[in-house]
Amino acid sequence: MADKSNEPRLKKFYNDSVRAAMQEKFGYKNVMQMPKIDKIVINMGIGESTADSKKASVAAEDLTLIAGQKAVVTRAKKSIAGFKVREQMPLGAKVTLRGAQMFEFLDRLITIALPRVRDFRGLNPKSFDGRGNFAMGIKEHIVFPEINYDKVDEIWGMDVIVCTTADTDDEARELLRAFNFPFPPEKEKEAA
Repeated sequence: MADKSNEPRLKKFYNDSVRAAMQEKFGYKNVMQMPKIDKIVINMGIGESTADSKKASVAAEDLTLIAGQKAVVTRAKKSIAGFKVREQMPLGAKVTLRGAQMFEFLDRLITIALPRVRDFRGLNPKSFDGRGNFAMGIKEHIVFPEINYDKVDEIWGMDVIVCTTADTDDEARELLRAFNFPFPPEKEKEAA
């Protein structure tokens, strides 16, 4: 059996509390039916990298600090003259997190980064894709504590996609709400 002393806090929280709450709410007959977070994909698109190709590698370094795992530089698949993009030109950076690193990033995102976002009013509860995956955008990558604000030349945005094994958006929304994602409270549906 794996060593439980190094288990991430949110993974332990999922096993102890979230699974029981989801079982009670949706009445799953089998443990394998319960939705869980499968992976988190973080993507930074750097439009300015068409003028300066070094910006994509700087963004990849920042993303590596944020995610705790090495980010890869994404490159153009084909040339687009209107955007001044040539084939294989670096355009951004991305990283896919699974397992313990995913839970550690999720913990920092919910407890540290999102509360530091300016004018934050909660996440959009409609940002699901119909298959249980949630996407959100962060306008400034400096909200993460790993980024030294004094050494930042440029502020970039990033997309965070949380992929779950849930079959429906409602199940995924309840799963993320159980992880304390800051969705606004549901409005009571008025009977007409």
